[in-house]
Amino acid sequence: MLRAAAGLLACVLLAGCSTGTQDPPAAEPPATPDVPSAAEAGELLADLTVAPRTPDGPAYDRDAFGTAWADTDGNGCNQRDDVLLRDSVPDTVTVAQQGRCDHDVLAGTWVDPYTGRTLTFDDLKDLHQAQAIQIDHVVPLAEAWRSGASAWSDARRHRFANDLTVLLAADGPTNAAKGDDDPAAWRPRKAFQCEYAERWVAVKSRWSLAVDRSERRALEEMLAYC
Repeated sequence: MLRAAAGLLACVLLAGCSTGTQDPPAAEPPATPDVPSAAEAGELLADLTVAPRTPDGPAYDRDAFGTAWADTDGNGCNQRDDVLLRDSVPDTVTVAQQGRCDHDVLAGTWVDPYTGRTLTFDDLKDLHQAQAIQIDHVVPLAEAWRSGASAWSDARRHRFANDLTVLLAADGPTNAAKGDDDPAAWRPRKAFQCEYAERWVAVKSRWSLAVDRSERRALEEMLAYC
């Protein structure tokens, strides 16, 4: 989620461009990851390691998380297309066959979870439109790095970066504003704060990442909205 160079961004966003459209194949979206209940999230949060943030340690290295977006589940489609299909408003997307991928997403409608805004695009092969809907790491890569991922193997970091349970389709400018902040520094609209905290805690628990005290307090406050 750190800003990438324009050329790299174009490559990532437009990877797998198709030569034309066709009637959508019968593609099944990837399963929506289970989100724990507020009570379950509270229990998971209580079990997370609490560790202070320190300026020491290796500097954050985005390249250590590998190339985005890989086809880590082997369905023929990269994770961007998987998430765009999964998070779209039902029956709104247009897709095409691209190589082995049966859901190269070309157009559709999404509701940004962070702002509640409806996002509709008619040509996601257009760079301007593609930049306007991005795939957000709920727990940012830099935050994961600070919370324990700096000690992981490259292979584990690559799996984290492409884990569908970590990813959400989001409004591009909002994703940029979120940056690599944790919940103590950035929160979505109040109506999504409960689910945001549940998702954040689930990711940190699944990947055995630590929290600091201010982060934990913010998560407890948001879970109280549930």
